[in-house]
Order: sequence, then structure tokens, then C-alpha cells
Amino acid sequence: MKIPFKRAILSVYYKDGIIDLAKALVDSGCEIISTGSTAAVIADAGLPVTAVPDITKFPECFDGRVKTLHPMIHGGILANRELESHRSQMLELGISPIDLVVVNLYPFQETVAAGSTIAECIEQIDIGGPTMIRAAAKNHRSVAVVVDPTMYANVVHAVQNGGFDDADRRRLASAAFAHTAQYDAAVAQWTSKQLLGNESPEYVGGAWIKKADLRYGENPHQKAVLYTRTGSTTGLAHAVQLGGKEMSYNNYQDVDAAIRAAYDHSEPAVAVVKHANPCGVAIADSIAQAHQRAHACDPQSAYGGVIAANREVTLEMAQQVKPIFTEVIAAPSFEDAALQMLQTKKNLRILKVQPEAPTFDHKEISGGLLVQERDCINAPGDAAKNWQLVAGAPADEATLRDLEFAWRAIRSVRSNAILLANDGATVGIGMGQVNRVDSCRLSVERANTLGIAVESDVDTAGGAQSAIGSPTVLPERARGAVAASDAFFPFVDGFQVLADAGVRAVVQPGGSIRDEEVIKAAQEAGVTMYLTGARHFAH
Repeated sequence: MKIPFKRAILSVYYKDGIIDLAKALVDSGCEIISTGSTAAVIADAGLPVTAVPDITKFPECFDGRVKTLHPMIHGGILANRELESHRSQMLELGISPIDLVVVNLYPFQETVAAGSTIAECIEQIDIGGPTMIRAAAKNHRSVAVVVDPTMYANVVHAVQNGGFDDADRRRLASAAFAHTAQYDAAVAQWTSKQLLGNESPEYVGGAWIKKADLRYGENPHQKAVLYTRTGSTTGLAHAVQLGGKEMSYNNYQDVDAAIRAAYDHSEPAVAVVKHANPCGVAIADSIAQAHQRAHACDPQSAYGGVIAANREVTLEMAQQVKPIFTEVIAAPSFEDAALQMLQTKKNLRILKVQPEAPTFDHKEISGGLLVQERDCINAPGDAAKNWQLVAGAPADEATLRDLEFAWRAIRSVRSNAILLANDGATVGIGMGQVNRVDSCRLSVERANTLGIAVESDVDTAGGAQSAIGSPTVLPERARGAVAASDAFFPFVDGFQVLADAGVRAVVQPGGSIRDEEVIKAAQEAGVTMYLTGARHFAH
């Protein structure tokens, strides 16, 4: 059943669009009640408006902290009009019903993000707004509540068509409760840290809004849904899809891993990912060259993988990608010609993504939630300043660059992880093994059997194969490479595999009870070894 708007309260911090909405309400014969600055804006537009104090017979006070918290307002919102007793009480008390509540809240999160003082942030904790929103949402059988300014056009349409129906009011109420839940969670977490001095908030919460049903989860018998976090506008969940089939649950997981791997580097970088592990990562002077070299690490596994770039995709890169079966390509932007070329592949999902850099990782376990600080990568050069040389000669400038690249790139590899690199590109990756020596063997084997040669210059006019590089397999790519280990070597056997393969330098955290044995082996093999004092486990 539709309920027409005879009386509405408008109290908004963000005024954009509010005049058009107020005009539509006035034109329909609806009385508008409003507070402070909102009432002034409506009145300045020449529209009739009733100030809240004219209803409550009580002035706004305490610098506006108390305005709407009054039975004449909340009675009109909360009274159950389906009950005769409530209708009688409204008549007895002189309370008129309110059919529409349009409220948005003080900018608490924006004030916190701006680095404001505690006192300034506290002043932006809205009290009256959430109270009205929750009251209207609770009484949604009779009252419509709108918290999102992008919904104003829908309200105007409803005004012109007799109001919102029951289903509309239920949807609006659900969105309203989610909105106040997210707002309250942000306040709760901030107060825990700022007022109690807790680095880890006593309460963690948020609101998530359903964006899409996915075809299925990791397997066809599993249902899956995509939600977006209220208040967020960046990140993979907000990507704009420019082509291809709809995204799947596994696509989202792989692209998220690929984006993070690419953005671990400040130089033009490309990551090729399959099953949440990188098949190749590379940096270069151009994004096309970075892709060419990342693909060359393991073109066999790249088949059916996803690609993420941290720079705009150029036509050169698009020409390289086109002949490769790829599930998804994600980047911050695409050259027009590159996009047109990629869109000819009807199944290739093309995503324009503005990355987000969250501070924490969250993982649900049965009965609880694990939260940790995200494993962040230092700025280029910063990490190496703190490394300790424990074996071999100090690395020259080129070797040190490769070691730092390898150390940054291994963060994206699932543990146990060993990564071989040369000249700013991965050449062999051993991942996900239950012991480190197997990861060492795998990295060497993959380096020496899966890679391909690439042209030093990209020939964009020479056809698909030349754009990617010669199909010639490069044996012995491990020889002369550098290696990174995401955690210490528990025994000397893993390091020995790398040394026997001809690795010239190794970077690893150290901290094993057998460090002396591993360092001695490196000294005897003439291999340069640095200890970082930090590890990059990724389970």
C-alpha cells in the first residue's frame, strides 16, 4: 500500500539536491518541517518551511546539540498508526504524523580522516540524526526514510506517484539501519582508540550492502554474493567493468591478489596471477615491457590467469595481451585504442579499478574474526637500508635492486615461498609448499623449464607472437638470478638447492636456530646473503 507524503521532516548535512526535493514536496501539498541550516536553505529558495521549534515550542539549544529530540517530533515518527490507542494518543497530545524522514548525518568519518582534534571529531558525532533514522526505519510500515542523497530523484518520483509502497519502505528501512550501524561502528572504533588509548578497538563492525549475486562460489554448488562496504568508493568491489562476462567469485579473489602484487611496486609493474598466486611479476620502464617480462616468467601457467597493471594499459600492452587467453585484466585506466582492441575479446573481463589500501586484514574463523595489520611494503630503498650482510661480497647496485625487487614481490606469494628474479622480473616461483626445501626445488625447476625468451624491444606491429616474445625456452634461468625467501631457512638443504642452481645472492629474514649453518654454507658457496629481520608469510 502506498502512503502519500502529507508531512515530511528534512534535516541534512549535505544540501546538494535538497531544494529540488523540497520543491516537489511543496508542489504536492506536503508540509515540510526542517532544522537549522536546512530550514534556512529551503526558506532562502522561497519555499514554505516549518522550523522544528515551531512544532516543539522549545528552542534549538546547546549550539544545536538538541533540536529534534522531542515527543512532538518522535511521536509523529514512531506512533503505530495501525493501533487505535496510538491514534487516540496522537490526537490527545496534539501530535501530527510524519510520513517521510530525509536525514543524512554529520561527517564524522571525514572529520577523523582530515586529522581533526578529538574535540572537533566529538562534535561531529551525530545524535539526533541517527535517532530519527532508526525511529523511521522501525516504523517503516507507515514512514519512509531516506539517508542517501542519490535517492532524492526516487523520492520525487514517489511524490508524483502517491508515495512509496510497502516493498520500497522495507528496502529504505534496511538501508537506513545499515547506514546507522556503519556510522555507529566507526564511532565505536574511534572512541576505543582515542578515548581509551587502545590500539586494537574493543569493537569492530561495519555495514555491507549487497551489490550483486554471483554465479556461484569457488565451486558450482556454493552460492556467492558480492557486498560493498558502506562509505567506500574505491577498491575492487567498486571496479567499473568495461567489457567481458560477469565476474565470478574466483575472479574477484585472483584480481584482488594481482592488484595488490602490482601495487607493491612504485615503478610500472604488472602481475599475472593464477589461483591467487603470481605466475610472474615484473617492473620496467613501460607497462608494456613490464607485462611482456611478467608473462615470460611462466606463460604456461598464465593461460587462463588474470593480469593487473599499476599504470594505464597502452595499445602496446593490449596487443600483447590479445593473443593470450586471459580471464581478467585490471588497471587504473586504458588508452582508447587499447580498450577498443581488448573489447574485441568478448569473454575478457576488463576492469577499471581505483585501488584501495586498507590498513588491516580480516579473516573469519569459526566463532570469531582474526584481524591483523596488513603486511605493507616499504618505499623503494627503505627496506634494504636495514638489511644485514652476513655472507659474500656486498651486492653491487644492480644486484641490490634485484634483491629488493624480489623481496617486495615475494610478499604476494603464498607460503612457503621462494622467488627467483633477474633484472626486475621474476624468473621462477616456488609457492604453497609444506616445507621450504620443496619450494626451493620448485622455484629452480620452474625457472629452468617454464620461461621463454623475450625481445628486448616490443614489436607492436609484428603480430601476436613477436609482441610476447620468442617461444624459445630459456634453460638455466636460475643461474645468475637472485633469490628471496619469505621466511628463514630451517635447514641448510633449502639454501643448498639454490646455491647448486647458481643463484648469486639471497635475501631472507633470518632467525633460525641454524642460521650459522646456513650463513656458513653461503660463505663457502660464495653467495651474497642479506638478512632482513622481517618476514613475509602469506597463508
